Amino acid sequence: MIRIPVLATALLAPFAVAAQDLPTAPYLPLDLAVKAADAAVQACAAEGHTVSVAIVARDGATKVVLKADGSGPHTGASATGKAFTSAALGRDTAGLAEFIASKPANDGLRDMDARMVIQAGGLPIRIGEALVGGIGVGGAPSGDIDTTCAIAGLTAIGAAQ
Repeated sequence: MIRIPVLATALLAPFAVAAQDLPTAPYLPLDLAVKAADAAVQACAAEGHTVSVAIVARDGATKVVLKADGSGPHTGASATGKAFTSAALGRDTAGLAEFIASKPANDGLRDMDARMVIQAGGLPIRIGEALVGGIGVGGAPSGDIDTTCAIAGLTAIGAAQ
């Protein structure tokens, strides 16, 4: 009886070592998500805009939502939708809106998922070459300002733009 467990251990040991050596997928650590969201809120606040900022992971799960005092009731959902869209599609939401507007046949992209918000203010978050999430800003007077604040969030964590 002792030989069977010893034999099984000897045969399975190389697989256990190999499994430990497998690389893990890149992800966005919570501390970086918080730092990016805070930097984006602060960038908009410095310009007098009260916004909400959302950070989602690559799988679309919400990691952080910061809602500035006095921001509109719709801004949290807007920011989260923009972040989700950028993470899901790996591109900025302003560019996506232009892509859809340029050819009506692309309009179906708007209906792919009810969580998508295709308006300027969402950017993918890349660490190195890896897409790890999305940042969305909602509530500034224009999508261009939302995008500028989102860029400040990416810059704060050294993410690619």
